[in-house]
Parts: sequence; C-alpha cells; structure tokens
Amino acid sequence: MEDGAAIWRIARDSQVLDLNSSYSYLLWCRDFARTSVVARGEDGAPIAFITGYVRPERPDTLVVWQVAVDHAHRGQGLAGLLLEALTAKVTSAYGVTRVETTVSPDNIPSDRLFTAYSERRGAALEREVLFDAGLFPDDGHQPEVLYRIGPLHPQGETL
Repeated sequence: MEDGAAIWRIARDSQVLDLNSSYSYLLWCRDFARTSVVARGEDGAPIAFITGYVRPERPDTLVVWQVAVDHAHRGQGLAGLLLEALTAKVTSAYGVTRVETTVSPDNIPSDRLFTAYSERRGAALEREVLFDAGLFPDDGHQPEVLYRIGPLHPQGETL
C-alpha cells in the first residue's frame, strides 16, 4: 500500500493516463498487488508500474489497467520488461493465457508496447472499439479500443 501515492504521482505526471483518485491507487495497491507490478529506481522509489486484474468472468484473462513510466526513465524498454514480468507472475499464479487492455487511438506508445508484446509472444492481437467516445460523460474523451492478445506462448516461441 505504501506505493499508492507514488504510482498516483507517476500516473498524474504522465499527462496521458486518465487519473483516478489517489484513494483508488491506495486501494489498488492493497487489493490488486498480486496482479500488478512496480519497478524501483536505485533509491528504492517507484519509477514505473503496471496495474491489472484477472477478469472475474474470464479467469484466464489479465486486464492491464494502466502502464506508466516516470519521465526520467522512459525510452529504456522498461514498460516491456514490466509487462513480461507481470505476465510471468500471473501466468504462474492464475494460469492466465490471455491479456486484454484498452488503448485510445492517439496513444502510439501503448499501441507499440502491446503490438510488440503480442509479436514476442507469438500471440494473435485483435482490436475493436470497446467504449465509443459518446459513452464517456466528459467532453473530448476518445474511444477506447480493446486489444485482445492470446493465447500467449513463452517469449520467442510461436506455433
């Protein structure tokens, strides 16, 4: 739970993510720590995170909620490393074989992250609009495109 405030700040400073309340990040760190990961810098402070959860209706599916890397640590492949670490963690603990996430059309870094991840895993990647822009109560929200990745194969292995 002690990472909640730090990951809230990283999310806020990303200027890309929809920022949730600081309270929600504290709850996330308590309730979904087993399906999330945090990277730490040399001083032990969080520098990146991925939050996720296993879908109740599809227990073989990890939903990646948010991915963020502190500005000073971007461009080093940290998000990809964290995604691989999280996948290994939930595959072992929960038997996850698929990953889902949503990406807004203008979020090129996230598109690249998940496209490269599916390629490394030899997994199919399907995209479809999950939430049309009109569903959001705030003006100017882009649609959220659902990325379905799976089934997952060990890194570098394809069928």
